[in-house]
Amino acid sequence: MVKLKFFEQKDLPGVSYTLDEQQSQYTATAEQALQRIEGRSDTLAFPITIFENADPVGFFVLDFGNDKLEYTDNHNSMLLRSFSVNPKLQGKGIGKKAMVLLDDFVRENFKDCDEIVLAVNQNNISAYQLYLKVGYQYDGKERIGRSGPQYLMFKKL
Repeated sequence: MVKLKFFEQKDLPGVSYTLDEQQSQYTATAEQALQRIEGRSDTLAFPITIFENADPVGFFVLDFGNDKLEYTDNHNSMLLRSFSVNPKLQGKGIGKKAMVLLDDFVRENFKDCDEIVLAVNQNNISAYQLYLKVGYQYDGKERIGRSGPQYLMFKKL
């Protein structure tokens, strides 16, 4: 059973997996994302652990900082970033289940949020298809990310 919980330091060993060279182009590791959060003066970013049963198997960040305004004009939105699942467990539907659970998690914990936004590299076809399957939309907006052009996607809650 897949669950989402706010990250706790005890989750770190379970989410300290290595991403392969291709995945590293597209997303940050949990350690990299946590370092980025620690370096910020605001506390508007919330790390989240993906669990399968009692085991931490994935990670992402929900970011309410102003970076989201590069993706949307909606001040009540939040940015999904650094999404990953342990490569040894990919292909089992964990990422898809986590993305489905995300809507209710956001509704329960961030009542003012009415939209989730994200950017996905245009070459990261599997991630793009996953986001489409779970209800994210692409309306033609793009930007240049660290590894090339990205589709800007959104989902209204």
